[in-house]
Amino acid sequence: MTQQRQYDVLVIGSGAAGLTLALHLASDLRVAVLSKGQLSEGSTFWAQGGVAAVLDDTDTVDAHVQDTLIAGGGLCHEDAVRQIVGDSRDAIGWLVEQGVPFTRERREDGSESDDFHLTREGGHSHRRIIHAADATGAAIFNTLLQRAQQHDNIELLDNRVAVDLITTQKLGRDGNQCLGAYILNRSTGHVETVAARFTVLATGGASKVYLYTSNPDSASGDGIAMAWRAGCRVANMEFNQFHPTCLYHPKAKSFLVTEALRGEGALLRLPNGERFMPRFDERAELAPRDIVARAIDHEMKRLGLDCVYLDITHKPADFIRSHFPNVHERCLAFGIDITKEPIPVVPAAHYTCGGVMVDSSGRTDIDQLYAIGETSFTGLHGANRMASNSLLECIVYGRAASRDILEQLDSIAMPQNLPNWDESQVTDSDEDVIISHNWDELRRFMWDYVGIVRTSKRLQRAKHRVDMLRAEIHEFYSNYRVSRDLLELRNLALVADLIIRSAMLRRESRGLHYTLDFPAQLDEAQDTILQPPSAGD
Repeated sequence: MTQQRQYDVLVIGSGAAGLTLALHLASDLRVAVLSKGQLSEGSTFWAQGGVAAVLDDTDTVDAHVQDTLIAGGGLCHEDAVRQIVGDSRDAIGWLVEQGVPFTRERREDGSESDDFHLTREGGHSHRRIIHAADATGAAIFNTLLQRAQQHDNIELLDNRVAVDLITTQKLGRDGNQCLGAYILNRSTGHVETVAARFTVLATGGASKVYLYTSNPDSASGDGIAMAWRAGCRVANMEFNQFHPTCLYHPKAKSFLVTEALRGEGALLRLPNGERFMPRFDERAELAPRDIVARAIDHEMKRLGLDCVYLDITHKPADFIRSHFPNVHERCLAFGIDITKEPIPVVPAAHYTCGGVMVDSSGRTDIDQLYAIGETSFTGLHGANRMASNSLLECIVYGRAASRDILEQLDSIAMPQNLPNWDESQVTDSDEDVIISHNWDELRRFMWDYVGIVRTSKRLQRAKHRVDMLRAEIHEFYSNYRVSRDLLELRNLALVADLIIRSAMLRRESRGLHYTLDFPAQLDEAQDTILQPPSAGD
């Protein structure tokens, strides 16, 4: 008999969005927070730059909104942008209350002042990025995790991989509600049934679908795939942000070099020392990420380069070490002293701008199912995410979804009589080489055919290959016991298909979607919305 668990709220994902929601609910409800591996495995922990917020008296909500709308290429939903930016000061205030150690300004004598140090990143017209040195994500994550660990009503469950959502529709019952999820307990190897009054998808993005990515291995699009299979719409999946500057080194595993370096004056150079960004955009190194990534991609292809170089050596060494201790230390480990030599960099897949469609409270198309953070499509990012808006979105929507859940408490009962996962017809696999081969093939053709620059022919080739892969994976999934690798491959292949289909539908170049066959931008900006044919597809 496989174990069954019951919680008021099941949070799938342990990053900034999931922990924020859990902490806002734990006084009233019993909450479970799941992590696929160690709790620190998600993208939040690795985020360097900071959180964009209107904190300076010279800055305004209108200015932050306008910057976001411009970066978003006409596809941002202004109501969502205003909601998130308008709540930014309160969101930061809550993080400060939790104890997040944001960097403060230094007085002339070297002591800390009461004012927070704000930096500037690409696309922003003001200094509005509050940060904790260059490891903001780790500071936020560690603080929220510590708070969650201290709370009796929050159960943190690591080494748990969500398999699929349980819905009334899948069970042949009336209505369209989410009742919980099936969860693989990696410690026991068995799938547990978890019943929940509310289920929240906070699983992050899907950048692992690409060969080169700044994201951790966990970014396999699980929440997006599960929501789609359950019957939720997804939107704007063709907009995958490529971070322009990841460390180019065979052992660095695409270590992200924060955009804040360029905010503080770092310059992009060719191997001969020549700057090239002024030729592509008047904002040069401070142009939005899509423009910078395409410019680097163009120069690398034009000259046959393996990488370009990010140079901050003209700044004082003490300034570099104090502002960017994490980057300095990591680069030094690979024999690169950024105070004396430029950093070799390449673009890498970084952020999923599309996702599961939600309303202003994080509600999906299925009752009692929410999606928050990078898993969701709120309308904030449009065709290109502006730097440091994503952590803000996590906090704001974690708080908004928690308020919505609390308002419904009296009307939602605990689901009853959920069937256990049936593993009686499957066996242990002796063909795991198929999983690793398909994983590599998928990520390679997505990089080659659905990357920074696209064509219709490349997209058609990618679609043909993903169809064959999904058929193979389905057969494998039907016959063998589930594992983390198999579940992630299944989800990645589905998300790859959604990205390809979305890209094929957009017959223009806008923001992060750039195609040589349709280089112009259409007059009218429209979201790409995909409707699942039926739950379980």
